Amino acid sequence: MTFKCCLSLCHNYNNAMNYFSSDFKLGILGGGQLGKMLLAETRKFDIQTLVLDPSEEAPARFGCNAFYRGTLLDYDTVYQFGKLVDVLTIEIENVNLDALDALEKEGLRIFPSPKTLRLIQNKGRQKDFYVENSIPTSAHQRFVDLNALRNAVTSSAVVMPFVWKCAQFGYDGNGVKIVRSALDLIGLPEVECIAEAMVPFKNELAVIVARSVSGVVKTYPVVEMEFHPEANQVEYVICPARIDEKVAQKATEIALQVSEAFNHIGLLAVEMFQTQDDEILVNEVAPRPHNSGHYSIEASYTSQFENHLRAILDLPLGTTDSKVAGIMVNLVGEEGFSGPVIYENIEKIMAIDGVTPHIYGKRETRPFRKMGHVTIVNENMTEARKVAEEVKNSIRVIC
Repeated sequence: MTFKCCLSLCHNYNNAMNYFSSDFKLGILGGGQLGKMLLAETRKFDIQTLVLDPSEEAPARFGCNAFYRGTLLDYDTVYQFGKLVDVLTIEIENVNLDALDALEKEGLRIFPSPKTLRLIQNKGRQKDFYVENSIPTSAHQRFVDLNALRNAVTSSAVVMPFVWKCAQFGYDGNGVKIVRSALDLIGLPEVECIAEAMVPFKNELAVIVARSVSGVVKTYPVVEMEFHPEANQVEYVICPARIDEKVAQKATEIALQVSEAFNHIGLLAVEMFQTQDDEILVNEVAPRPHNSGHYSIEASYTSQFENHLRAILDLPLGTTDSKVAGIMVNLVGEEGFSGPVIYENIEKIMAIDGVTPHIYGKRETRPFRKMGHVTIVNENMTEARKVAEEVKNSIRVIC
């Protein structure tokens, strides 16, 4: 009788949570470093994973159960890949949404949904969405192409300086440029774009929101981001942000407002500006694990990658609290170096207490290419920041 009861309990449990050590398959569109770090969590839980990426050298190709090479913007490729899995998620927004629409209509669970991705994928549409939903953001204008923007500049309909952004396919600082004169428009791609008003800000901040299928929502602490002036890439992510508690509360509240408006499932990274008078303006969002949350692997009780997995599988969300202060330093290719990668002085930084390097698995370096990151954890934020500076000045990504 006891044995039968145990079988019954096991049967019920597996019906409710049949992700672990089972035939369940999670699909991931994109096999870059975000996919690679997400796979560390699926392997921890013994969840089968399939990855689709256009590159045979994709960092996530070794950590999954099956790797498929194919174009993420091709309808048939994405559709056929989706037919192989039980739940589908992304690590990059630039995927074929028509294929996802068709798969969703057929009953495939996709997180974030194609509807959410459609709002976010185009930065012009994303900015309009903020205005329509009374979410504070910088003023902007949309243009069908660069020629339309040039005409607006000539007629003074757009006032310089402003921030030019391509509407789609920008990443890691690519597709963004500050335009101070008409000469800065030379060489820009002839694509749909937006012109954003320059924001005089004190800090660039970010909040990661985790939302489960059941609607449970948790936020990570506000982080502060320091950017490289040329590459427009994050150099440091500092958690917690060195800001007033009232400002942190306001940033968190706005991030939750954005999350509710998009009604996303999984993670949503909300990047914001703190203005000189301590207002918070939303810059843009990413509906997936994000560079601003990498510190959480070592510094948080539950990493952003684990909570993304928990959220899309409707498992209980883990605590987002930090164990210690954490700072993330991006490792990018040095200017003037292109070729087989060498991480110069990596042994030196590994000898420092609280320092953990993450190498993404890209064999070839080039200027400003993201090749890895380093996390520094310490109970004292001031000390953590000193160590981060030492790490940044020591390690070089060359060839």
